[in-house]
Amino acid sequence: MATETKKQQDKGLQNVGDKSAEDFVFKSKLTGPISELSFLRRSVLFAEVAMISYLSIEECNIAAGKLGFTNGKYFDTEGAQAYWFHNEWDSVVVCRGTEPHEWEDIKADANALTAIAETVGKVHRGFKAEVDRIWPYIEEALEENKKPLWFCGHSLGGAMANICAARCILSYIESDPEELYTYGSPRIGCKRYVSHVELQHNRWVNNNDIVTRVPPVFMGYRHNGQEQYIDRNGRHVKLSGWKRVSDRLQGFFRELRRFRIDYLSDHSALDYIDHIFNLARAEETNGSGKKS
Repeated sequence: MATETKKQQDKGLQNVGDKSAEDFVFKSKLTGPISELSFLRRSVLFAEVAMISYLSIEECNIAAGKLGFTNGKYFDTEGAQAYWFHNEWDSVVVCRGTEPHEWEDIKADANALTAIAETVGKVHRGFKAEVDRIWPYIEEALEENKKPLWFCGHSLGGAMANICAARCILSYIESDPEELYTYGSPRIGCKRYVSHVELQHNRWVNNNDIVTRVPPVFMGYRHNGQEQYIDRNGRHVKLSGWKRVSDRLQGFFRELRRFRIDYLSDHSALDYIDHIFNLARAEETNGSGKKS
């Protein structure tokens, strides 16, 4: 069953923040350690965790319980927002991003401004400023953490989670991140910056998701991590060069005929969840969801 029907998704361009936990049929429910899940099932879980971070505090906590987390803490400093969820097995930090209908905010937040990083190279000034406001509180909360630690985020939340996970590795926090999962994340800094720590980062990209292409490469920005690309037909594949361009163009014109602009619709956390869930289900039934 889909998280929501396509008709519901299209209405209002998937404004998750206006919904309640009861509006969703969740595909994940933890009954043991996250590490015991398959890669695709972990990817579904963290996509759902990233999605519920858009809900109100009360609804987000209810949704987290439905996913199998028993405790949570909310961080909000001058608009920079994140949650820390945990249960008897694991600890998860998720940073709140920007929804597709908030395109003006995305454009404003993803402007190509760089700043000197606290480590090496240069990092996006806006993303760094968001993390600077909230990181001291996350760091303090994680001081006593003894459980496997995971980071995730969608959109600008993915950029923040990326910076937070790297800071966690360099900090005095005893537990290093197991993995980072991001969905529709923008680029965060120059090549030196994004490669300055070893971090297992699974970076999901949904076909024409425009946010994954900003800030631009010609300004020196680069992605890090292992790209997990979803093509126009929802397949998990490796595509580069003209094959990637062709896939994006075909996806764009197909959605245009349906009166959808997939530069934004492909950015939806709900689309990421549905695509990855279908891949996981296919893998479990006949192996067709495996990466080719």
